[in-house]
Amino acid sequence: MAPAEILNRKENSAQIRARLKNQVTQLKDKLYYTRVRSAATSRFRQYTEGVINAIAPEKDVDGLTSISAGKLARGDLNDCFIPCMPKGCLELMKETGVQIARRHAVVVGCSKIVRAPMCDLLLSNNATVTTCHSKTANLDEEVSKGDILVVATGRPEIVKGEWIKPGNSHQLKVVGDVAYDKARLMTVAMLMQSTVESAKRFLEKFKPGKWMIQYNNLNLKTPVPRIGLLSEEVELYGETKAKVLLSALECLKHQPDGKYQVVTGITPTPLGEGKSTTTIGLVQALLAHLYQNFFMCVRQPSQGPTFGIKGGAAGGGYSQVIPMEEFNLHLTGDIHAITVSNNLVAAAIDAQIFHELTQTDKAIFTHLVPSVNGVRKFSDIHIQRLNRLGIDKTDSTTLIDEEINRFARLDIDPETTAWQRVLNTNDRFLRKITIGQAPTKKSHTQTVHFDISVASEIMAVLALTTSLEDRRERLGKMVVASSKKGEPVSAEDLGMSGALIVLMKDTSKPNLMQRLEGTPVFVHAGPFANILVGPEGFVVTEAGFGADIGIEKFFNIKSQYSGLHPHVVVLVATVSALKMHRGGPMVTAGMPLPKAYIEENLELVEKGFSNLKKQTENAGMFGIPIVVAVNAFKTDTETELDLIGCLSREQRAFDAVKWGKGTLALAQAVQRAGQAPSSFQLLYDLKLPVEDKIRIIAQKIYGADNIELLLKVQHKAEVYTKQGFGNLPICMAKTHLSLSHNAERKGVPTGFVLTIRDIHASIGAGFLYPLPCFYDTDLDPETEQVNGLV
Repeated sequence: MAPAEILNRKENSAQIRARLKNQVTQLKDKLYYTRVRSAATSRFRQYTEGVINAIAPEKDVDGLTSISAGKLARGDLNDCFIPCMPKGCLELMKETGVQIARRHAVVVGCSKIVRAPMCDLLLSNNATVTTCHSKTANLDEEVSKGDILVVATGRPEIVKGEWIKPGNSHQLKVVGDVAYDKARLMTVAMLMQSTVESAKRFLEKFKPGKWMIQYNNLNLKTPVPRIGLLSEEVELYGETKAKVLLSALECLKHQPDGKYQVVTGITPTPLGEGKSTTTIGLVQALLAHLYQNFFMCVRQPSQGPTFGIKGGAAGGGYSQVIPMEEFNLHLTGDIHAITVSNNLVAAAIDAQIFHELTQTDKAIFTHLVPSVNGVRKFSDIHIQRLNRLGIDKTDSTTLIDEEINRFARLDIDPETTAWQRVLNTNDRFLRKITIGQAPTKKSHTQTVHFDISVASEIMAVLALTTSLEDRRERLGKMVVASSKKGEPVSAEDLGMSGALIVLMKDTSKPNLMQRLEGTPVFVHAGPFANILVGPEGFVVTEAGFGADIGIEKFFNIKSQYSGLHPHVVVLVATVSALKMHRGGPMVTAGMPLPKAYIEENLELVEKGFSNLKKQTENAGMFGIPIVVAVNAFKTDTETELDLIGCLSREQRAFDAVKWGKGTLALAQAVQRAGQAPSSFQLLYDLKLPVEDKIRIIAQKIYGADNIELLLKVQHKAEVYTKQGFGNLPICMAKTHLSLSHNAERKGVPTGFVLTIRDIHASIGAGFLYPLPCFYDTDLDPETEQVNGLV
């Protein structure tokens, strides 16, 4: 502005300063706005990038994630998705016969989702590519060099018609860089094509059939191997173990079940028969060598045997579950949850008895239904208890004294308490203890004992439950004692089922581990994997001890509740164990084996075969094909092994296979047996009287002449029947070291009577368990005292 103009405006210095100050303020505001907008834009781009990259690559049908962009830039076109516009342009070129290879392509633009992918696509199709943008010097000259021209600037008419290389325009009008009406249909078509391709890839990867596992050569696979489960269905516990969510069952519910196989053995001996090793080796052979979908389901071992003489249960040699220390110790805490849950119930029982002995009905009622803002309101569990008592009231103020008494008191008879505390280690000094000696307990002492944690009824509930709802019902139905009127007192009466469900919330999820060759294994209390293997696959599990114990319970209890029955039984035996069953010398831990077990002795083997014969008959009663697996050792001779195989086939075993260095032949025999016809049947009708069911097991499975029930057992059986529990299956608590109740009698004992000294009810788990005497004894008919009873 000229000086004269300034004078003409007649502005004084104050006005000039104000005007200049206002202009400076406007400039500062503009600068601040620019900076804020720049920062916001940068932050927006950062957040946008994070959101986009959160998309799983296999679902990125728009091709926007960094992984998709990286694979495209690397030329992995078959393993990524391409943004719709570049993909559509390439399809148009191919459809119209445009030659791309050895041609000069010019791409104009700065867009990451069009320019960059377009360049990568053209380069992958062997074109020479030049990239330009709106600021490129001599843009018209660069554009005119292109045999193929792709414009993606977002600015209308940035490329003039006269710039296009002669022969490329085809007399078409150039209108912006997107003809929306036509391009819209093209991008939709490309997006749909990518969506279909994504679905195809998913189905190819996760379709029922062969698992996408590359089996390693005795090396730990990190993380745990995938077996057709989605990543969101697995909870990792470190790098070597995981839990599988039950939501996987919903996704797989329409997939047909695979076949089911159970491994059992002859009557156990101190030498060990190798059921776990056989189970693990068998699955390794079927998976890693025959390439069949085979899944192993085993239980987590108790720390009692782990720290005792027996040791762990991870298998042995090259047939192990790894890491074995994780498997044998805490794993993911399932047994700890069972221990805490069991002991919480025990504490609740003692607390209930104590409070009923020391407090009035009103005081107990006040504690059970506390006042909240001056109102005592029944909870759902209170309403359920009132319903069970036949009290049709929901307002706590309307209960009369007699109803308050019935509601507040369980009137537990301490002598009938059937619930014991548990611990996951062997501690002989806790087998019989006195509790309640603190002064605050007012001399209300009790004599109790500890069991091992896995003997808790809660463990049985976990093994037999079919759903969370079923588990809640089973936990609530667990009978912990009887009232003084003889009525059953359940965990639901104590108000414990909700707390138990919370404590046990993670135990329903099976633990996923692996074996030495990287093949998968479930470590859990019950079967889960039969729907993962597909109709041609096998699930292999193990029944504890010999067939007289493990198989009998497996079929009559587990199959009864699960609705699943095995298609093959594998019966494990060893030469040394058969020799011991027919008079072989005793074996002492830590001492060398006697000569009888390391030298050929066909006579001992043939006589000891009687135990294998009886156990084969026991398994055969259920109508399932049997494969005898002879676990061979270096001290066994071929003649001894062949003798066992020949005798087993004479007993109608489907096949008999020896194995030592590998289980391939056994795996092939199991495959064949799985195709053989079977006619599964249970041993007894559940509707039979309790005594008759016990007698059938004793006579048919153990070989007893008869059974004898003490008077108190007869009485308890009658009480259970009146309470509605008579139709439950039987779970015999007999020694596993003999077919009889006397652990010292090997082979096939005969001529004995099975005396039942007690019987208990596991109502939540769903069975009655009789306790036979441990030795051959004489019963005093007057006192019912059994000499030699442990």
